[in-house]
Amino acid sequence: MNLAQNIEQKQAQTLVMTPQLQQAIKLLQMSNLELGSFIEEELERNPLLEREESFGGEKRSDVLAENFSRGPSPSEPSSNDHAVQNDPPWDSTSFPEDPFSGDGRKERAPFDDPFDATKNIAEKQSLRMRLQEQVNVDFPDPADRMIAMALIELLDEAGYLPPDVSSVCDQLGARPEHVDFIVARLQRFEPCGIFARSLHECLALQLHERNRLDPAMGLLLQNLDLLARRKFDSLMKRCNVSAEDLADMIAEIRCLNPKPAADFASDVTPPIVPDVFLRPQPDGGWHIELNTATLPRVLANERYYAKIQASANRKADKDYIADHWQKANWLIKAMHQRATTILKVSSEIVRQQEAFFSKGVHYLKPLVLKDIAEAVSMHESTISRVTQHKYIATPRGLFELKYFFTTALARSDGGDAMSSEAVRARIRMLIETERPQAVLSDDHLSMILRGEGIDIARRTVAKYREAMNIPTSARRRREKRSAMVLKKAT
Repeated sequence: MNLAQNIEQKQAQTLVMTPQLQQAIKLLQMSNLELGSFIEEELERNPLLEREESFGGEKRSDVLAENFSRGPSPSEPSSNDHAVQNDPPWDSTSFPEDPFSGDGRKERAPFDDPFDATKNIAEKQSLRMRLQEQVNVDFPDPADRMIAMALIELLDEAGYLPPDVSSVCDQLGARPEHVDFIVARLQRFEPCGIFARSLHECLALQLHERNRLDPAMGLLLQNLDLLARRKFDSLMKRCNVSAEDLADMIAEIRCLNPKPAADFASDVTPPIVPDVFLRPQPDGGWHIELNTATLPRVLANERYYAKIQASANRKADKDYIADHWQKANWLIKAMHQRATTILKVSSEIVRQQEAFFSKGVHYLKPLVLKDIAEAVSMHESTISRVTQHKYIATPRGLFELKYFFTTALARSDGGDAMSSEAVRARIRMLIETERPQAVLSDDHLSMILRGEGIDIARRTVAKYREAMNIPTSARRRREKRSAMVLKKAT
């Protein structure tokens, strides 16, 4: 056995995750909101980065966009593929004939509307402030006021107290009966139903305020589980009322607010801003372009870099300036690469799902990451990052790019495979059009779909139905019969 040390020279290819590559990958999977926050941080860290608008008010005019005709296959691209344009192909104040309406009516482009609904959101008073104001008026005693303030902190998002408020007794050394007394007074506050400890109590407080908490209504509140399951016959017996009276009582229940604190949401959910716009062209093709409003515009200030580089004397200062100059240029390059990649992937998705945009969800094709990756010569992991938290605004609505990736279901008639999303839409349509006398079971739905050439098992139908929150056939049959009974009674 040779134990001597030898020197050998080898060649090998390895993938090194440099900081620049890591940053490019990070930028690619960011949403537009996350990208904006990241750029703001970079502007603070890097003195050589500046907003583009700060350079003499000049703005970038390049709009990354593509035009292509409808219907080309990936192997036969149209002559307009990958055509970069500086302006949209039509007047931004008008919209071409809607290919889906059939009436030839023209209307304003939904993407060019300058109205911003979020600017008109009024500042709401928080629930805590509203309740504290009432406590300061109704509780002159400091001890009572302290207990009331502690109970406010226990409210959940719906405005309910936990069933057990013994933590307040332990925290403040108060007697349980004293805390119960404070709770009873707080339950008279606005909004009505606040400080309830259950749904039953919340609805009872609101009915009591309306002077409608009679014995029959009290029995109905005690059997809310039967109401949820629509067992109206059992409710009529337990409440000792007719079908007409029960219908009136249910109508009153529906007018109540089961979540009194819902109108006091602390934050307004930010609207989803599309990353890509898809518009039909007058000649029947499609125009797809990036939403440049979501692309942060930054530049590396070359003039400032040259000035401070010339005045730097120490090596450490020169290294610092050179490092930040390199980072600034790499960031700009990575952002441009991110934008072009999003456009390229989005265009290929639209090209492969063109039938969906032209005809509807029933024509959504099966699509996986590999299909797009092969068409655009990218890795599947890149496609996954590009489609994560990215949205496209289309004439059919706003969709996440991941929406268009669905599994395939084979056809028994030898035709092209169908998208699972299209099959879900077909199941929903069959259920929505079923008659009360002929409610479709999962087996029956499976038979209908097989008759249409869709090879699908009963358990798959059940899985899709449950994913769409559609109840079972037995429950749908019971609900439809109960609704018919109430309709006849009224």
